[in-house]
Amino acid sequence: MRSNYKRLGDYVDVVNKRNKKLEVETLLGVSIRKVLMPSIANTIGTNMTTYKIIKRNQFAYGPVTSRNGEKISIAILDEYDEAIVSQAYTVFKIKDEKALNPEYLMMWFRRPEFDRYARYKSHGSAREIFDWNEMLETELPIPSIEKQQEIVKEYNVVKNRIVLNEQLNQNLEETAQALYKHWFVDFEFPVCKESHPKLVSGSQPLGYKTAGGKMVFNEKLDKEIPVGWIVGNMEKICSIEDGDRGKNYPKTADFLDDGYCLFLNAGNVTKLGFDFSNNIYVTKERDEFLRKGKLKRKDVVLTTRGTVGNIAYYSDKLDFENVRINSGMVILRNPEVSYFLYTKMKSAEMRDLIINHLSGSAQPQLPITDIKRIEFPLPNKQTGLIEIFNSIVTPLQNLIDDKNLHIRYLNQLQDLLLSKMARVKEEKKIVNKQFLLCN
Repeated sequence: MRSNYKRLGDYVDVVNKRNKKLEVETLLGVSIRKVLMPSIANTIGTNMTTYKIIKRNQFAYGPVTSRNGEKISIAILDEYDEAIVSQAYTVFKIKDEKALNPEYLMMWFRRPEFDRYARYKSHGSAREIFDWNEMLETELPIPSIEKQQEIVKEYNVVKNRIVLNEQLNQNLEETAQALYKHWFVDFEFPVCKESHPKLVSGSQPLGYKTAGGKMVFNEKLDKEIPVGWIVGNMEKICSIEDGDRGKNYPKTADFLDDGYCLFLNAGNVTKLGFDFSNNIYVTKERDEFLRKGKLKRKDVVLTTRGTVGNIAYYSDKLDFENVRINSGMVILRNPEVSYFLYTKMKSAEMRDLIINHLSGSAQPQLPITDIKRIEFPLPNKQTGLIEIFNSIVTPLQNLIDDKNLHIRYLNQLQDLLLSKMARVKEEKKIVNKQFLLCN
């Protein structure tokens, strides 16, 4: 029933306030994740007086829909009192927040169905635009403000739980990264003061350098490393396997919305790890035709073309049993020390090394041959240092995996709440039956 659907244009107005006095400095941009985030644009020499001012609970959206991965870039300002956005965005506000709750409206914009609607209503040749007039004609259910607030409250309980779990995960990852840096970059791995570099099994170990551990200058690495350490590369700690290509690579017609084997593309591996919001699949027959690139549990995935350096971990907690990578990624495999490998690949040390080994002009890439050329210090195998580090970070990563599983369930609940918005019924006044009988 669409009887309670209302035209959005009756509830919103354009805001076109410019930063003429340069009183606002916080520059934000709208991401396809539908959040306003600090802009990374180079604004040196840019006339910031033309930028638009956006205030809390106001919206900004970019009308171009043909380059956004089927999503429209739209967001509400909820973390700042005011900011500025590019003049390319349309800024708008709700006329009367007692009639339409801003957070309720943003929930509607987050629905995949709204993205599909915006793409369908877009027009243009060189690039497709979902213009302001089309936005005004958008229809949505608008129940009483009390009902809107109830829906928003329910949604925010789930959203806040997701944020809390993400913050806990970030703290756990920072702990693992701090320990990695302490041991393998600062060389303060634990030793006995009397007999370093043997590892300490007792209490109160000292760091290697603090305990006076001997260092030696290594010309290849152009820095000092502990005595007994070697110059290593990725082949020293794992096997490397890329995705299939050439005649075996699936064609566009082979990709399905659902199927036997998940086929990872660039969008599935982000800076935050795996993202399974936009999946493509291949059949069992196509999967069996491919020769390589099949994931095993505890594999680490590294993107090597386009956006290079994103890392994801294929844990036991992921629901997908059959997964392959495309030719823009590689698998790093060593199940014996998988968490050490994953922590190392996410470290600032490896990020800098990867950047230094990028090739390609039009599109950055990191071929396997270049991955093998990346060199770094490694402890002597006899010390067991890598295995001990792996055993320490394993409980941390298990907690992260559990939190990620919880986050996926909460995201599914969020999607369910958004889908229910289309079925919000118009509230009707309860009429006293006695009154009807008497009249």
